[in-house]
Amino acid sequence: MAAPGSMPSPQLLEEYSQFFRILSEPARLQLLCHLKQGPTDVATLIEATGFSQSHISRQLGQLQRAGLVRCDRDGARTIWQAEGDLVDELCHLVQGRLRQRLEAQLQQFKAA
Repeated sequence: MAAPGSMPSPQLLEEYSQFFRILSEPARLQLLCHLKQGPTDVATLIEATGFSQSHISRQLGQLQRAGLVRCDRDGARTIWQAEGDLVDELCHLVQGRLRQRLEAQLQQFKAA
């Protein structure tokens, strides 16, 4: 992260942008939410989401490259799980910001 008060380099800004692009896809966020409930396999994710196996595999691959999920072998099965609390923390920040905006809009509506 750039030092406080300094501008991030163009390369760092590109890294930030790529990371947020990963999180901008609703299907990936949905898979992350399922994996935050506990480790699971692709068959369970197919059942839970209705997504195709190939779609889930593509999304999990992107999440894995971003360091947001990992997989472990359990015999013939591949078990996926979320890595760390970063996405939860980001979602909490966004939820708080959305709440502030909605409350401000409500106050403006009441004042009108």
